[in-house]
Amino acid sequence: MFRGLHEDVKNVLKNDKAAKSYLEVLLLYPTIHALFAYRIAHFFYMKKLYFLARLISQVSRWTTGIEIHPGAKIGRRLFIDHGMGVVIGETATVGDDCIIYHGVTLGATDCDAPKRHPDLGNRVMIGAGAKILGPIKISDDAKVGANSVVLKHVPEGATAVGIPARILVQKNDASEIKYLYYNYI
Repeated sequence: MFRGLHEDVKNVLKNDKAAKSYLEVLLLYPTIHALFAYRIAHFFYMKKLYFLARLISQVSRWTTGIEIHPGAKIGRRLFIDHGMGVVIGETATVGDDCIIYHGVTLGATDCDAPKRHPDLGNRVMIGAGAKILGPIKISDDAKVGANSVVLKHVPEGATAVGIPARILVQKNDASEIKYLYYNYI
């Protein structure tokens, strides 16, 4: 657990140019506190100690402004910049090396389905205020623009923007960029 904490602090130092020192990030950055609390809550959630897991999750939410359900699956080196208002739902998964800005929701559209929340691949960037809703996949290396509302899958390497979101830029198989202005919803 402490190896993960060290990795998270180093990741913040790499991604946030405003971060001045290891100690500053460790003691003052809400993303570090939220991820540490999430890992403890997730441990209890996996042991079916749901009340204790949710209690830890709620205390973390009150102190950091970041709500990560203990049932979510979070990969390595998640960076939540600023953090206030971020919500990650119970059945959401977040891959490695993702960046999530403030006000992002990984939420549900159907309260009765077993899989209700989105899956983020690796190296995904979600802009401030974006809402990713339902059991959809945001594939590896994709980006979602600020304040977008995403209701459909986003392909690998694509950039989705707007309300409802549409694909703005997508990489083709030859890794060249082509501009696609089509509504994919």
